[in-house]
This record gives sequence, C-alpha cells and structure tokens, in this order.
Amino acid sequence: MKRIFGIDSPLVGALMKIGDCVCLSVLWLLFSLPILSIGASSAALYAAVHGCLRRNEAGVWKHFWNAFRENLKRSTLAWLIELAVLALLTLDAAVFRSIKLSGDAMGNLYWAALALDAIALTWTVYVAAYAARFQGSVKEVLRFGLILLRLHPLKALGVMLPLLLGLALALATPFMLLLMPAAVFWACSFPLEQVFRLHMQPEDLEREAAKDALDRQNNS
Repeated sequence: MKRIFGIDSPLVGALMKIGDCVCLSVLWLLFSLPILSIGASSAALYAAVHGCLRRNEAGVWKHFWNAFRENLKRSTLAWLIELAVLALLTLDAAVFRSIKLSGDAMGNLYWAALALDAIALTWTVYVAAYAARFQGSVKEVLRFGLILLRLHPLKALGVMLPLLLGLALALATPFMLLLMPAAVFWACSFPLEQVFRLHMQPEDLEREAAKDALDRQNNS
C-alpha cells in the first residue's frame, strides 16, 4: 500500500500531473478572460506545459507568469490577426450553412469552410507554441507557424485532432474546461516538439539534449 501511495509511485505522479493540468487550465481561463489576451495566455500555457508537464520542472505559476509577461505584446498582436482570420472563416461557414439549409447546392461549401476553420484554429496552436519556444517578430511567429503546419501535414493532424476533441468535450461538458486546455496542449506538444526539432539548429538540439539528460538525472 505504501508503494502505491508513495511520493515516487506512478499513481501519485499521475495525480500530480492532473493537478498541474487543472492549475494551468484555470490560469489559462483567468488570463484569457479579456479575449484580447488569449494569444499571450496560450503561449504561456504551452511554455508551462513544456516545462512542467514535459520536463517535470517545478513552478507552474512561475513558468506561466514569466512566459505571459514575455509574450504579452507579441502574442497579443499575433492573436488579433488570428482572431480576424477565425472570425472571417466562421462567418463564411455560417453563411454557407444557411445556404445549405435552404437546399442550394452551393451550401456544400459549408464543409470546406469548416475544414478551413479547423486548420486556422490549428494554426493558432502552432503560433502559440512557436512564440513560447522561440524568438521572433509578430510577422515571423505567424509565418513560421503557418509554414510548419503546411510542411508537416500528418503532424498537423496530430495537433488538430486533440484540439477538436478537447473543444467538443468542453462544449459538451463545461466542467471539462478545468482540465482540457492544458491536457490538449500537452497532447499537441508531442507532434509540435517533433516538428520543432526537425528545424532547429544543431547547437540548439545539443542544448536541448543536455537539458533533457540533466532533467532525467534530477528526476531519477
């Protein structure tokens, strides 16, 4: 029994991860309340997920707050552009849905509009993750997010599916909002980090490998 509930047991480790997910999700919700700050809070969420959930580093609040402050201006400006794109595509989808309900054949474009909306939503995750992990201007963050999404479509699908699943669960059960934001970003971080590593400089990869080795040593 002691082994099951010991501090180093898998059960306790899993419960701690769930607790971190809840804390990070609540932080994301609170810092996203002014809709204009969703970009910065999403970049902060990814940074905290990468540091705390992926690397087992301590300090959920510290990771989130530092990343939020660092990305506030850049990610907010990027989010305003993303929000305009999402709003336009959502409006298109609503128009084509009305046409579809009227029986017009052009209403079949509704599905294409929904697909573009899903791709744009996935793009926002790429932008948040890129902003959290790398330096660059607003233009560079938006552009590289789109380029990486386009270059690796299968990885992009690995980001899109948990994103849409998490959104569906949150809409069906609002209580899941206390868990889904961080859980979705955690799931998305696996294909995203694989994509990032494909395009990182050798010296950056060496630093990442050294940090990973140090983290494993500290957690062993």
